Amino acid sequence: MKIEDFKSLLREQMEELEIERLVAALDQGAQPTSIRVNPHKPYPAPEGREVEWCGWGRHLDERPSFTRDGLFQAGAYYVQEAASMFVGHILRSALGEEIPAGLRVLDMCAAPGGKSTLYSSIVGDRGLVVANEVIRNRALTLADNALRWGVGNMVVTSNDPSHFASSLVEWFDVVAVDAPCSGEGMFRKSEESRENWSLDNVRLCAARQRRIMADAWESLRPGGLFIYSTCTFNRDENESNMEWLCQEFECERVSVECPEEWGIVRTEAAEAECFHFYPHRTEGEGLFAAVVRKGGEGGRRRNPKARRNPFGEVEPKQRKVLAAMLEGSAEDWHFATIGESLYGYRRELWEDVRCVSEQMSVLFSGVKMGEIFGKKFKPDHSLALSKWLRRESFPCYELSEEELQRYLHREELGCVSELTEGVNLLLWRGCPVGFIKRIGGRTNTMLPKEFRIFI
Repeated sequence: MKIEDFKSLLREQMEELEIERLVAALDQGAQPTSIRVNPHKPYPAPEGREVEWCGWGRHLDERPSFTRDGLFQAGAYYVQEAASMFVGHILRSALGEEIPAGLRVLDMCAAPGGKSTLYSSIVGDRGLVVANEVIRNRALTLADNALRWGVGNMVVTSNDPSHFASSLVEWFDVVAVDAPCSGEGMFRKSEESRENWSLDNVRLCAARQRRIMADAWESLRPGGLFIYSTCTFNRDENESNMEWLCQEFECERVSVECPEEWGIVRTEAAEAECFHFYPHRTEGEGLFAAVVRKGGEGGRRRNPKARRNPFGEVEPKQRKVLAAMLEGSAEDWHFATIGESLYGYRRELWEDVRCVSEQMSVLFSGVKMGEIFGKKFKPDHSLALSKWLRRESFPCYELSEEELQRYLHREELGCVSELTEGVNLLLWRGCPVGFIKRIGGRTNTMLPKEFRIFI
């Protein structure tokens, strides 16, 4: 990285003293840690100071070993930069005190899932979040994190943004683009970000971001909210892109509460309210966020004609068995098959989930219940981590610290005699972390291989 090139970009928006303070903060090497607790899983997550703009956020004074923590693995909290949580504040502030039921949110560039899971908590049981990631291996990580979060209102897709522009036109109420960027906000955290930065890369990123923004805009209904964010500082990828958006499309201003004591730097770009997080002013890494409302008349368009039907029917007897494992009545749930697996969907979300699944490449949705082999049901890890699990459906066993680590490493627990024959639900500090099956004098750990830890 050529530091003088970096500084020259910043001179368009900062005075020299401010630039020096920012560069000094980026060179410090200090990396603040923050988490966001899952309001749907009220278990004892690490304690810390509340993040100013997110009631679920916590600043931690030290960084624990998250990987070895059963509550982290069970989705009781998410490790997320404090600044990134601000998009949730934008959404809440723009929508007001009452979040509308049935809200449809598209998170266009969603991996690894921090913002998507935040939107999932905000829209609640009657809202839907479609979390998209075009890069397949990153999309798989996103799907794993949606599974851990366990709210059941997320659909994880892996499609090019242009597919949304052509297939789900004016379908979403909120579209968020956390665009791939030059990563200046990660300089303190990632040496790779520094090494890859250049003026040419900034220009390349800005052009790519506009293409994504234009496609995302097509999927947003008139009157809907458009939230744009990057983890970079320069104007080219931030305010200039928002000015371009407002020139190309009909945008309306949105008012967002942002007290001065939070340390966030406010700017404007045409009709867009913009917000900069600088590491020398706020506790955390760098971020830019902006919001506008889509102008025009009308509302959501009708569901498009189906391109495919990935779902199969579930037999009445199977539906009864599955409904008994979930909170609520059987009428609250719609069950379907995808391949050999059984899935559960909240009744009020089913039509929306089906519409997205008929158009897009879906990696994960709803609650993956498990599979039936003959007359035997094998529950999926997704069911164990779902907030909807009726835990009385399974015998439960509370793990010790040593047993938890063995389980996370997919090793034998050594507690066969204390388990009930068949499938048992494992708990850590009262929180479900997965299933294990006792077969006579041995056990079969049901933790998926991709969730195994190695440290």
